[in-house]
Amino acid sequence: MPQLYHTPYQTKSAVLFVIFNRPATTERVFEQIKIARPKRLYVAADAPREGVESDKLLCKQTRDIIKGIDWECEVKTLFNKKNKGCKDGVSSAVDWFFDQEEEGIILEDDCLPANSFFRFCDTLLEKYRDDARIRHITGCNLQQGKKWGNASYYFSNRTHVWGWAGWRRVWKEYDKNLSNYNESDVREQISNIYSDNLVVDSWVEIFKGLKAGKINSWAYPLDFINFFNNGLNIIPNENLISNIGFGASATHTISEDDVFANVPLAVIDEITHPVFIVPEKQADLFILNIDFNVEKRRKKENSLRRRLKRFAKSMLKQAATFSFLS
Repeated sequence: MPQLYHTPYQTKSAVLFVIFNRPATTERVFEQIKIARPKRLYVAADAPREGVESDKLLCKQTRDIIKGIDWECEVKTLFNKKNKGCKDGVSSAVDWFFDQEEEGIILEDDCLPANSFFRFCDTLLEKYRDDARIRHITGCNLQQGKKWGNASYYFSNRTHVWGWAGWRRVWKEYDKNLSNYNESDVREQISNIYSDNLVVDSWVEIFKGLKAGKINSWAYPLDFINFFNNGLNIIPNENLISNIGFGASATHTISEDDVFANVPLAVIDEITHPVFIVPEKQADLFILNIDFNVEKRRKKENSLRRRLKRFAKSMLKQAATFSFLS
């Protein structure tokens, strides 16, 4: 990984590090935290899963990595006694963090940060601290080289959580069960954000899955709460977080060949701010087209529509012939 600054940046923000059973990725992320030297480090670790014998050793090895703290730092730990899983484990860790901090940076054990990610977060946490329009700051850019505007970042309706920063003022509205929202209202509200019916369909299905307990995700509820509060999120125009956790051991990101896996890290030396605070909806759609297989589904839908049209014409023709013969 390239050296991002001649003198590595040391973060002013508190950092929450969420870990579990992957010592290899945890160590790589920890080495970058070590370079940033936060003065306050919170470490939340889930417990081994029942019936998964290998977790016991892996969880211990992962927790032991934190013993490598060699800088002046206040360390707080939250080590679960029982496994909570992805949804409850991460969301309760963030609850714990924001119970004690007004703002800060959150990293999971597979989100490898560039050193300039910490500068980026520090700067924007301060700039938008009291701006209720802005709800999150993310470090990952998945635009495959496409930049939006001339500034260091742009605004999005999406909430990406592969390395992010935020404020207590926003997290206090988090509701992992989306208890304030009903399925009957979702389609209309999502349609106010995205006009593509296939994208809307996908979000509605995700909402249904969350409410039914079929999707074990803490992050999707964050997306919906952001949508329903008309919030904006900051995304850098260079990628500052690389997800190094794709593979069989991951909970969701299991394909090592995924287009979003191991995206190279970049540098933002000087942060310039956008003039207009509006979402780049085409940037969102670029990622959603990949996530939701929109183009493939559209082709299939169009093909079906054409077949139905040909069938209808054929039936009309047959009906006309039958009428003539009668």
